[in-house]
Amino acid sequence: MKVNDLLKLVVSIILYQMAGLLGSLFTTPAIPTWYKTLNKPFFNPPNWIFSPVWISLFFLMGISLFLVWRRLSHPRFKTALIFFFVQLILNILWSVAFFGLRSPLLGAINIILLWIAILLTILNFSKVSKIGGLLLNPYLIWVSFVAY
Repeated sequence: MKVNDLLKLVVSIILYQMAGLLGSLFTTPAIPTWYKTLNKPFFNPPNWIFSPVWISLFFLMGISLFLVWRRLSHPRFKTALIFFFVQLILNILWSVAFFGLRSPLLGAINIILLWIAILLTILNFSKVSKIGGLLLNPYLIWVSFVAY
């Protein structure tokens, strides 16, 4: 792996992890207070599982971004990158809406938009890098589960 590629990989992973960290600033304080009072389905996972799942998903998303970034000259690169940034911003905003503002309604609206943005990102990433697109599927599945 070239030094330039290694740098792109590290930046891609750190970018996603920073997005997760930013979202957690809104999530963490609400979990022991507001979130614990919500009526959740019986299959709701324990709170401790969310952090490792998101860290793992953000890691996979970072690798996905790296695989697309390596194909900078691909004609679909810019379009894929636009969808990438839209879904990344919506991901952060979901934490702000649901946990920060404590609004299930805003969270629901945001997660629907996020789900659509993830799907469009997968479709566009797949045109640039098949594996890059595939690595986003666990993210879409998890967001589908969280939305339910």
